[in-house]
Amino acid sequence: MERLTRAEEQVMHALWKLGPSFVKDLVAAMPKPRPAITTVSTIVRILEEKGFVGHEAFGRSHRYHALLKKEAYGQRNAKRLLKDYFGGSARQMLSHFIERDEIDAHELDALLKLIHDKKKNR
Repeated sequence: MERLTRAEEQVMHALWKLGPSFVKDLVAAMPKPRPAITTVSTIVRILEEKGFVGHEAFGRSHRYHALLKKEAYGQRNAKRLLKDYFGGSARQMLSHFIERDEIDAHELDALLKLIHDKKKNR
């Protein structure tokens, strides 16, 4: 599956948040400064060509819906991040965030508990 541009991801996030939507609704859900409706319309059509979005026709209007769940896209990107930037090493990725203080103490405790629980179940 293709990578999405930043603008395409922004549209997908709006679509995941709202569910099936018309372009005007997607534009309204975006942060300011909002893109033009014609820009979002073009992006949605590109996303449809890429297989990320489908539509239902209502006369000349189209209501768009995501064909890919946010979780699936996130998992795919997490795997790509792990492979492309950390050589496939989860340890390297986690240590990157821990060493830069990007994970707070509460999150570290939760991670340690998750690791302990997973280790017990293996």
